[in-house]
Amino acid sequence: MKKLLTGLSRALAVAVPVALGALSIAYSDQLAQPPSGKERQRQPTPVRVITLEPVMLTPRTVGYGQVEPAREWRAVARVEGEVIETSELLASGEIVPEGTVLLRIEEADIKLTLAQIDAQMRALDVKNETLAVSLDLVQKDLELSHAEVARQQDLAERGVASAAALDQARRQELTARSKVAEIQNQLALNDAEREVLSAQRASAARSLDFTTITAPYDIRINTVSAEQGQVITRGQALLTAEGTEAVEVAAQFPLGHMGPVVRALGPGGMVMDLKARVNLPAPDHTASWDAQVMRVSEAIDARTQSTGIVVRIDDPMGQAAAGQRPPLRRNTFVSVELSAPPREVLAAPIDAVRDGKALVVSAEGKLEPRKVKTAYSVGSIAVIASGIEAGEQLVVTDPAVAVPGMAVKPMEDKALKAEIAQLARGAEQAK
Repeated sequence: MKKLLTGLSRALAVAVPVALGALSIAYSDQLAQPPSGKERQRQPTPVRVITLEPVMLTPRTVGYGQVEPAREWRAVARVEGEVIETSELLASGEIVPEGTVLLRIEEADIKLTLAQIDAQMRALDVKNETLAVSLDLVQKDLELSHAEVARQQDLAERGVASAAALDQARRQELTARSKVAEIQNQLALNDAEREVLSAQRASAARSLDFTTITAPYDIRINTVSAEQGQVITRGQALLTAEGTEAVEVAAQFPLGHMGPVVRALGPGGMVMDLKARVNLPAPDHTASWDAQVMRVSEAIDARTQSTGIVVRIDDPMGQAAAGQRPPLRRNTFVSVELSAPPREVLAAPIDAVRDGKALVVSAEGKLEPRKVKTAYSVGSIAVIASGIEAGEQLVVTDPAVAVPGMAVKPMEDKALKAEIAQLARGAEQAK
């Protein structure tokens, strides 16, 4: 009996698994049932979006250039002589107030010339006095000669005087007249010589002013080419300097970047109407100066296809602040930001609009392609002209994972939206 039970258990151990395998094969078609509807539904793909809302945009563009002084001065000697005095401020880098005497040139030769001219003019005065006396005498002699001619002519008409006596009287009259004319001519020559001497004296006196070199306005000394004891010649450069009242920056701007900013001014807008700001990066901050657009360069740079725009910063020395804003010096490389008045626009990341197309999330939660027209771009921002309305959700996810028509789950990118608003306000410089 025990052997029978053992054999039966062994048979069942083999038969049961075989039977179960056969049943699995027989009912395999029925077991391959499709999943339920809930199991077949795909979950919406998350995509990053920003809900477009009007923001205040400041259209702007950035150019780069070097600082140059608005005025430069070069002192040139207009007289010859020895430098007899120089100012303590006559040194490279010194700031010199307007009217400061920088150097004096020895003026003894000019004063000798003036004394010589004065002596010649006094001699002319003496000559004129002498000639005036002589003229008075010869005029009286002429009057007597004239009366004698009249008397001899009367006597000749009555037959009392001879023709020879009349001729002699006439010769004496001519001689007296000639002396009068000679003295009058000499007086006229003296007057002409006096005019020449007066002009020479005025020129020499004017040269006295050239012996003193003074600062024409507030300046910073650049180079000095004259020193005390040096003999200089006419036309020699003495020093060079630059004005401190203002500096200019001739910044280069790409032509394609200027158009949108100028158009933002509206009809009749000009480059001169743009607001200008000069920026100088520092290790821990950016120093900035308000500037004024002065003029536009006359030609386009053939190599870079950029245009030069000159801006002016007034009183750069007075605006300097230790540790915050350094004084703007020659050859400092700076950026110049030109901006138009702010306006309300729909702004989007420029990467979200490609070739005039963008993706939005429809009311049904699916991706919808849109044709979008942009008015212009400023830095990394595109200004939407048409195609998307305020309140719609613009997809900013990588297009590789965003397929039109697919169901999506929009997720607002608040950080990007805040960054767009900040860039639009101009809180950061355009790149």
